[in-house]
Amino acid sequence: MSDHSTIEVQLLDKPYRISCPPGEQEVLRVSASYVDKKMREVRGQGRILGLERIAVIVALNLSRELLALQATQRPTLPEDGLERLIARMDQALAAIQTPPA
Repeated sequence: MSDHSTIEVQLLDKPYRISCPPGEQEVLRVSASYVDKKMREVRGQGRILGLERIAVIVALNLSRELLALQATQRPTLPEDGLERLIARMDQALAAIQTPPA
């Protein structure tokens, strides 16, 4: 027996049946609504025709947004800061390995 259910979502007024794990249906519906909104925005610009092309443009735009968001949330450590951290770790390890006098 499958632990997935199938729900129907609408993208540009076209129905799609999607398999979804239990408890994820609402997230899928919200995601589909967001994608539908973005697809309508692209279609509304009037320069891109065809559902497939609209979907590809939206997928690329969402991917770019996700990558930009991930880049801003990644902690960065300047190279000199990294070297200082390594030196402090080396000192701490040396102190542990050397018995007190």
